[in-house]
Amino acid sequence: MMQADIRSMEVNPAKLAMLFRKQFELCNIKQGETIAIVSDLGTRREYIQAAFAAADELGADIYEMCVNQIPGWTKVGVPTVGQCKGTLEALMACDMVLIFHVPLFAKWLKQVMNNGVRVQMIIDAPDDLEQLQSPPGLKEAVLYAHGIYEKTKSVHVTSKAGTDLHYSCGEYPVMSQYGMADEPGRFDHWGVGLIHTFPNEESAHGTVVMQPGDVIILPYCRYVVDPVHLTIEAGHITKIEGGLDATLMREWLKDGEDFAGDPDPYAVSHLGWGLNPQCRWDSIALYGEGPERSRAASRCFPGNFLFSTGPNTQGGGKRTTRGHYDVPMRDCTISLDGTVVVEEGRLVDPKMIVPRVRR
Repeated sequence: MMQADIRSMEVNPAKLAMLFRKQFELCNIKQGETIAIVSDLGTRREYIQAAFAAADELGADIYEMCVNQIPGWTKVGVPTVGQCKGTLEALMACDMVLIFHVPLFAKWLKQVMNNGVRVQMIIDAPDDLEQLQSPPGLKEAVLYAHGIYEKTKSVHVTSKAGTDLHYSCGEYPVMSQYGMADEPGRFDHWGVGLIHTFPNEESAHGTVVMQPGDVIILPYCRYVVDPVHLTIEAGHITKIEGGLDATLMREWLKDGEDFAGDPDPYAVSHLGWGLNPQCRWDSIALYGEGPERSRAASRCFPGNFLFSTGPNTQGGGKRTTRGHYDVPMRDCTISLDGTVVVEEGRLVDPKMIVPRVRR
């Protein structure tokens, strides 16, 4: 491939330390606190250098713990910490963990958070760290939406494409992310802005129709190209119908079965919606299908309905399956106890709407 064919990074590499310093300030890092980096064999070295420089500027102590793995985007829940003696104990003693791969659904993450340690995940490209960094008002909008979702008992999601999904809430906590781990025991992902919860067991039922233009963000990074019809009964997908995208989904979830007939990959997992105005639905069209450019941008664009399958241990459940599927869906209407908060893919509550910052 010719060098001219490679899309250039737009952010000045020299600005990375400045971006990391701003992120640490958003995370309320103070002089004398300790930051533990959990990196891996695939982590960008310029991120480590920028983190070190930013911590020095703020008077914080920082060190790196590199795990002997290259954790894949698709290997959700695979532990990277705790098997080597002393690693978990070290993270339990720091003030903030800065992790460069996905720790969600891993047992050690909950242990560290329960000990009051902040956990900041960074898994996106340099341009996205700049463009998607939490804008003014996002935290307040997310927490407002969190409070409403927390009081919700019944949710109804519809779309002109044919989605007609019902589920109940309250059994599991609402989980929200606004891009910064700024409080003790908080996990967050630099660049996001969303809320979700896990539906009450066996409560989800109805139909979900993925339409062309919806985004399969995990395990693939691609737009849906043909409709996928899901039949959901008692909290599980019982039928997957359609063309290529339906086949991909069936094959992936089948591969996630631990035994013949394992229902866990087909269980409905976290459900919620995006709120970060910095995130773009068209990021894959603009920047390609590389996961590093889509992990936050495609997941959190305002008003998407985030549908997923598989594990629920992050919310306190027992499912640990690797059969995880994440699909931010466009043009859905979300009704909470009869009140519409998202109408045909657009946020309608003014308190959830945050102005986009041009960067």
